[in-house]
Amino acid sequence: MAEKEKAVRKSAAKKTAEKKTAKKAAVKTAAKKKTVKAEKKQELDPVFITGFDRYLINAGRDYKVYKKMGAHHAVHEGRNGMHFAVWAPHAKAVSIVCDRNGWNPSANYMLPLEESGVFEGFIPEMGYGELYKFAIETKRGDILYKADPYAFSAEFRPGTASKTADIDGYNWNDGTWMSERAKKNTFAEPMAIYECHLGSWFKNENTDWKDGFLNYTQYAKELVDYCGYMGYTHVELMGIAEYPFDGSWGYQVTGYYAPTSRYGEPKEFMYLVDYLHQHNIGVILDWVPAHFPKDAHGLADFDGEPLYEYADPRMGEHPDWGTKCFDYSKPEVLNFMIGNALYWYDEYHIDGLRVDAVASMLYLDYGRKDGQWVPNKYGGNGNLDAMEFFKHLNSVIRGRKDGTIIIAEESTAWPKVTARPEDDGLGFTYKWNMGWMHDFLDYMKLDPFFRKDNHNKMTFGMSYATSEKYILVLSHDEVVHLKCSMINKMPGYEVDKFANLKCGYLFMFGHAGKKLLFMGQDFAQYHEWDEKVQLDWWLCDEPLNRSVQNFMRDLLHMYTKYPAMYKLDDSWEGFSWVNADDSTRSIFSFIRRDGTKKNSLLFVVNFTPVERNDYMVGVPKKGRYTLIFDQDGEVTKESGKKTIFTAKKGECDNQPYRVEYALPAYGCAVFKFNE
Repeated sequence: MAEKEKAVRKSAAKKTAEKKTAKKAAVKTAAKKKTVKAEKKQELDPVFITGFDRYLINAGRDYKVYKKMGAHHAVHEGRNGMHFAVWAPHAKAVSIVCDRNGWNPSANYMLPLEESGVFEGFIPEMGYGELYKFAIETKRGDILYKADPYAFSAEFRPGTASKTADIDGYNWNDGTWMSERAKKNTFAEPMAIYECHLGSWFKNENTDWKDGFLNYTQYAKELVDYCGYMGYTHVELMGIAEYPFDGSWGYQVTGYYAPTSRYGEPKEFMYLVDYLHQHNIGVILDWVPAHFPKDAHGLADFDGEPLYEYADPRMGEHPDWGTKCFDYSKPEVLNFMIGNALYWYDEYHIDGLRVDAVASMLYLDYGRKDGQWVPNKYGGNGNLDAMEFFKHLNSVIRGRKDGTIIIAEESTAWPKVTARPEDDGLGFTYKWNMGWMHDFLDYMKLDPFFRKDNHNKMTFGMSYATSEKYILVLSHDEVVHLKCSMINKMPGYEVDKFANLKCGYLFMFGHAGKKLLFMGQDFAQYHEWDEKVQLDWWLCDEPLNRSVQNFMRDLLHMYTKYPAMYKLDDSWEGFSWVNADDSTRSIFSFIRRDGTKKNSLLFVVNFTPVERNDYMVGVPKKGRYTLIFDQDGEVTKESGKKTIFTAKKGECDNQPYRVEYALPAYGCAVFKFNE
């Protein structure tokens, strides 16, 4: 009995000792946490992001949000370092992981800022060019390693970390371009855009460094040489914002504020824009606010729950693309996107954004079957949040009055895409004319024998040409995925293919609307575009390909030389058919004007391999008509061709006079005259 009593007393004493030890440990831990919290508070006091900053961010009205969020150099109590801020309202905890702390998620916790969902942190002595991520602890206790949504730079793929970068202090030399741009009326200016994917435009095949990519500064000089020689007014660059997978061409973005590291550093990209501006070439970037990929380091379920995307998968996912859709109802998401658009204009001096996949944003049922989408509050299929997003963004861009533009790739007949927001329009500067493109290509692919029955495909575009501010496009999307290159869309023998293509290009550049061609189309590259290899530049030495390139060079220079080809693109005063009904012979004739009655241009295009030696075209007045362009390009006195034609009296094409001109098979002719 005594032994049993001793054992009970011994056990009770042990439990009492354990309780005392646990209590001491708890007190010690609490004191340690209190000390750590105090140290953190002291380290971040004063708060870098003020209460007013948080108010603007949560209200979606901080248009310079990228100057506070992300990673920035800061000085605290005399110590240099990097300040970090991230929006993660569902997170239990957030920390900074980097090389300096061995990527330890427990080393550098960030402090949550009251009622904002924003966390901030500071790492002393950290500088530029260092890799980092955010370690986000979810409510379930999982740790997610996320790239910084506001990072200015990123690790070269396949790495997925963000990289601290200095984007301040670049010495810009494009002041003349910027001031002149602000004075111009974009609609009355020429716009011939060269759409370019840098990584497959040109490679250094003598090196394996970064897969043979050139850097931004090298591309700048090459682009100026080529586009200046050819006569393009703008370059549109695909895939500049950071993305992980080359095969997405830059349309699945993970770093919206980071010029891709494939081609160098942020300031090197600034140099590219600056250099092009100094040589009078504008820069347009593709921009992707419609969706983002599910890559683990990206925006998807950023803090363990849907954050940047709609929570309801019927709105938050693209079933066809396997991507997430931005939630345009959240002010913080709007702030992220609008701030990003303005970031490219302000920090990189770009001239325009081309917004990808606008239709997928506007239609709630885009790519979805019945039962897979949620109607709006009125029962319709329009995304009211996306509409307001565009009106908000485009109102801000229009209000800048600095000559910057924004372009919609909108593939449907959505009304008022380029109308002012105050007139219930979306507010874009221009819209890609996808309808014209489809009709044009359908016609061009036909055997000439069948074109007479499809004549309206080439004339229909002018029936709605003034309903929006249009850009006629033959983009990358038309020369991939077994769609054939432009030259291989053409029917007939090889020589006919090239003649056909020239006719098509002349018709396109004579038609109302600004212009865009994808790289390789201007020298008739044979194979479809492949992002893994560079263009077949060697083709420029082949006679037929060289003839197309020379033709396009002359056409581009004619386009920029004569205001009749662009000044009144959005007005019926700038375009009139001479004969839109010559379907039997598949010949089109029309006049372009600039409103001055001087240097008007008469276009004639024969889309068959049949010569018309007895051809006559109606003209509005008597006098001299000077042939300045034909199927071989620019026509000069030195060419040995007849250049002056005198109009004869006599009704033709419902005109009082006529010009007699022997029109060759697949013949083109542009005559200059004064009215």
